[in-house]
Amino acid sequence: MKAGPVSASGSMDRLLGLAEAALERNDPHTTLDLCAQVLESDPTHPGALFLSAEALRDLGAWEQAEEGYRRVTSVAPDHSPSWSALASLLFDQLRFEESRNAINRALRLDPGNPEALFTRAMIRERRGDHEGATRDYHRAHHSDPLTWPLPVPLSDALVEAVVEDALRTLHPSIRAYLANVTVILEDVPDDEICFDYEPPAPPGDILGYFSGVSLADRSIEDPWSILPSAIVLFRCNLQRHASDRGQLIEELRTTVFHEVGHFLGLDEADLEARGLD
Repeated sequence: MKAGPVSASGSMDRLLGLAEAALERNDPHTTLDLCAQVLESDPTHPGALFLSAEALRDLGAWEQAEEGYRRVTSVAPDHSPSWSALASLLFDQLRFEESRNAINRALRLDPGNPEALFTRAMIRERRGDHEGATRDYHRAHHSDPLTWPLPVPLSDALVEAVVEDALRTLHPSIRAYLANVTVILEDVPDDEICFDYEPPAPPGDILGYFSGVSLADRSIEDPWSILPSAIVLFRCNLQRHASDRGQLIEELRTTVFHEVGHFLGLDEADLEARGLD
């Protein structure tokens, strides 16, 4: 669809409705084309700017998406969804102070903004304020239950049981190698782990992490190979990536196998090919 000015027979509302529908069916390119038609006639239309920014974010064009959200807030400072979307994008980039400022703007305009509440809950988790995070998760869920489900509780006992069951399915030779690999449960990944990826990984997306030297990289001559290895699981992130207990168990099992794969020396492409991405 070629972008161009809105025709006399067309309406901005109709085009924006089509643009939003395209975004919902995971077609951000069509969303951008439709919004471009609106912006050709009205370069400061908040709705078109916002949907364009949402599409750009879906495409991974974070810098352009941030610019788009900021354009909305400059022409429509009271647009709470743009402030909350900006806050979420900044959180993903580990720009936590900027994210908090955008959250505050979003919630001043709309105290029930679910995206702002959800993002604030994740920031509170990183600060160790789990009671505050739980309150925000419940408020976000109350505002929009379908889009913002409540995290599913993950107990130490469940982690231990699922990990033991997952490792029991591995070949005995692999289990023997894993005997000296510790499995650790932490709440969230620290900044250093996020920056270990290229580009840096969003802090809410990392479910597990292998720390140490893989079997493929070990050698007698390599003194680092004697350092202890560990598989780290991140409770809060796992809880948010599941809608029920069954899905939580499956996410946990997949994460364990994913990190065992890293221990064996598999890269992300290898793991994706095995369905462990």
